[in-house]
Amino acid sequence: MKRIFRSLRNYNYRVWAGGALVSNVGTWMQRIAQDWLVLTVLTHRNATAVGVVMALQFGPHLLLLPFTGFAADHLDRRRLLIGTQAAMGALALALGLLTVAGAVQLWHVGVFAFLLGCASAFDAPARHTFVAELVGDAGLSNAVALNSTSFNAARMIGPAVAGVVIAAVGCGWAFLVNAASFGAVLCSLAFLRVGELHRTDRAARTRGSFVDGFRYVWARADLLAVLAMLLLIGTFGLNFSIFISTMALGVFGAGAGQYGLLFSIMAVGTIAGSLLAAGREVPRFTVACSGAAAFGACCAVAAVMPSYWLFGLALVGVGVSALTFMNTTNSLVQLTTEPAMRGRVMAIRLAITLGGTPIGAPIAGWVADRFGPRWALGLGAASGFAAAAVGLWFLASHRGWRMRLEAGRLRFGGGAG
Repeated sequence: MKRIFRSLRNYNYRVWAGGALVSNVGTWMQRIAQDWLVLTVLTHRNATAVGVVMALQFGPHLLLLPFTGFAADHLDRRRLLIGTQAAMGALALALGLLTVAGAVQLWHVGVFAFLLGCASAFDAPARHTFVAELVGDAGLSNAVALNSTSFNAARMIGPAVAGVVIAAVGCGWAFLVNAASFGAVLCSLAFLRVGELHRTDRAARTRGSFVDGFRYVWARADLLAVLAMLLLIGTFGLNFSIFISTMALGVFGAGAGQYGLLFSIMAVGTIAGSLLAAGREVPRFTVACSGAAAFGACCAVAAVMPSYWLFGLALVGVGVSALTFMNTTNSLVQLTTEPAMRGRVMAIRLAITLGGTPIGAPIAGWVADRFGPRWALGLGAASGFAAAAVGLWFLASHRGWRMRLEAGRLRFGGGAG
């Protein structure tokens, strides 16, 4: 157990993790409230509209890619995070006041989602690479996994609280609680011992530094394989807001409380996946492949579940496999990338993972509207299997892995994992 939580021995990481946990609870409350507001208040269960709002929120990660990676590599990450976190808190406050006042319209939600996406596009690569400054490279893999544990503990708490708040007083108050929660992470950034941060040399400000990030990735077959896998699952598999909301409403006839509870149930799996990752000393490509294949299988099982509770049980498996895949790829990308390039490479990773949402979310919403929610989940299953196939191709072509038959069983092996 001490090995799993070893990064918490570091003062700066403890302070950061405490503030992040509070803020993440608020973030998950806003996500649930935003989807519910669009799906049940501003439209009549229109999953395509939810997909469009998701596209507006995550699209800036791709649109602003030339600037976000540059900012993470060249600016003081702590100060950058203070600015982005304050901006996201102000946007949550404004949307909350608009909703509580009863003046909110669908286009308002779209505009705020886009602005929040712009702030998040600068925040995410800086936040991911800032972890290395908190604990150093030696503790990076463990800290990345514990960050995910915190995020997914919040995923367990936030949606359940959001369901209660929405049912009791409405979506607007969930937005206001999120706005207040940003105070915690801003305080944690203020209380860090700056002198104990593991600073790295900032990248030189040269013309074409953005292109250098792409050149660096293009020369690395392992990074290209990871990014291709992330593109598939990020575009078509991580649309949980659509999958769960349409299954809850369209298939099981659930209310706001039961909808939020499904996210909390899935968070049990994501926490388990995060803790498993925290216990691993070294991330391995083979684990990423296994996580992708398991994600596809679990989505397929969830798609055919006949009852609300069995669907929730299947979501636990979805959560474990999704976090196994995401955490492993995150650690692989950071630990195998030169420190001076991390911001740009992580920005590319996030742009591919989240930037695919403008394509995948509307498609998933249209599939749910046209063919039913179960078929939308089938799309997620296909993305997991396709990502696993990409990973196996890389292992076979670059690591010397081969498929063979031993004692009547199909086995893979032969190279480094």
